[in-house]
Parts: sequence; C-alpha cells; structure tokens
Amino acid sequence: MVEWHRTTLGRMSAIAFVFPGQGSQTVGMGAALVARSPAAAAVFAAADAALGESLSRLAWEGPAETLNLTENAQPALLATSIAYLAALRERWAARAAAGGAPAPEPAFVAGHSMGQYSAFVASGALDLADGVRLVKERGRLMQASSSGREGRMAALIGLDEARLPELVAGASAFGVFGVANRNAPGQVVVSGERAAVEASLQLARTLGARRAIELPVSVAAHSPLMAEAAEQMTAVLAGVSFHDPHPAGLANADARPIRTADDARMELVEHLTAGVDWVRAVETMAADGVTTFIEIGPGRVLTGLISRIAPGATTLATDAQNAPDGLAVP
Repeated sequence: MVEWHRTTLGRMSAIAFVFPGQGSQTVGMGAALVARSPAAAAVFAAADAALGESLSRLAWEGPAETLNLTENAQPALLATSIAYLAALRERWAARAAAGGAPAPEPAFVAGHSMGQYSAFVASGALDLADGVRLVKERGRLMQASSSGREGRMAALIGLDEARLPELVAGASAFGVFGVANRNAPGQVVVSGERAAVEASLQLARTLGARRAIELPVSVAAHSPLMAEAAEQMTAVLAGVSFHDPHPAGLANADARPIRTADDARMELVEHLTAGVDWVRAVETMAADGVTTFIEIGPGRVLTGLISRIAPGATTLATDAQNAPDGLAVP
C-alpha cells in the first residue's frame, strides 16, 4: 500500500472525487487490489452476479481486444473504479478506528463521460448492480446507434479554442460533426460522421493544431449520431430506481449541479448526445472551493488533465501500479 504524506488529509479543505471514462481500462486492472482488499473483491463479485458473467476475469485476464469493446469496457471500468473506492473506504475506516485521520468527505463527485455512472454509484444515486447493467446496455446501444452511419472521433492538440467555431463550421459541411470533449486547454476531441471527422484532421492542422489524430473507435460518442441510443436509454433508465446523489454531481455538458434523482437520470440520457466540458467542470468545482481532486479508478488520465486546468490544485490518483496492492491512499 502506498500512502501520501500523513499531513495530506489535513490540507484538504474541500475535495472532489473524480472518475475516469472509457479509455482508462487496461487488462489486469484491479487484480492486485482484490487480492488484498475484501471490500474490492466484494465489488467485483457483485458486478459478476449482476451481469451473470465473469466480468472480473475479463478485466484481470483479457484479452485486450475483448475488454476494449465498448459494451465490455464500460462495465469493467465502472466495477474497477468502485472497487478502488471500496478499498479506500476500507482503509480509511481502519485508520480512523486506530485513532488516525477520519475519511475525507467530498464536496462533489464528477465523472468524465461514462465515469458519470461511477460517480452516481459512489454518491448513492445508483446501486452498483444497476450501474453495471446500465453501462453494459449503454455500450451495446452506442455501438448499434452508429451502425448505419459510420462514426469516428479524433483528438486535436494545440488548437486555439478561438478557432473551434471555424473548425466546426468547416467540417460540418461534410456531415454531422461537433466537439465531443473539451478535456483541457488546447486539448479537444471531436466526433461525428466519418467524412466530417476526416475532413477536420486537415482543417485543424491548417488552423494551427500541433497534432490531429483519429482515435481507434468506431462510434461517434457525444454527438447527434447517438440520438437513437439516447432514446432507447431513456426507456431503459425509466425502469431503474434512482436516489438523490450525496454529494452533488455535475452535468457533463455545462457543469450544472446534479442534486436530485430525476436530474441524475436525465443526465445519463443527455450526455450521450451532448459534449463533455471537463474544463468547465473542474473550473466550477475549483470556484466552489475545491482544492484537492482525487481520481478514483485505474490510470491517471484525469489527474493529468486537472493539473493543466487548475495548476494550483492538489491532484491525487488512487492507482499506484508499483504498490503491491495497486492502491495509493490519501
């Protein structure tokens, strides 16, 4: 187990838990954690039972090409993120019982794209079993929704945000196109029909982007091409029990607070076709007094983005790959 300096918790005047989205999954994630944490093991067991299949084996053993399928990656990532959270809470409870610092209470939970489901499970808005079943279906519907119109996504690095309207206007002449993710200053992801995304690559370079890279995905996430998936998810979500989240979440598109069960359900529909403005989410939390962001789950993608968005904030990642149990505990 890796622990940060014991004064870290004392410096946390306000914290946020943040949860990564698809792309942070790797074969082997959570395996070391489960070997040493009964709480983490219970999360994976519950996820396996909810799906009626060994999601845990796929997460721990692969193969990568099967794990990376959208309908598998999303539930595996959710289970792993919640396993990290369960292990953290287990360690915090043991430390408090021994007279140490109490567990930190977050002011917000926030998820990047599919990470919203992890955030809602963490905040009690969704049950774990419902969460893994929902993201399994979400992934299936996303893949099916774009089957009739080839969807693509691309990452643009170093493009001045003032040129984005020009990029969108130019690429939209070739088909459905828009900004899917505003991840950090100078880093956006675009999404849409294949011809439009391909056209955007050259146009972005012309407008000053340092790099324009098509991503290895076959869906146009966070674009109007997900309209069919959003419609079907509306029906699916209507049959699932939601609760008011504690603490509040933040909407992906505009960072408005999510405080009620109805708002949480609506967010999981709207964010399929709307973009993820991660910059605005982090800035909103920072403006509300958050000084420490803890990324809960595999990888350190959000930690890196937040460091660029809010350079004065403390950023901590729970994934410690060199630790025996893979866990860093603040």
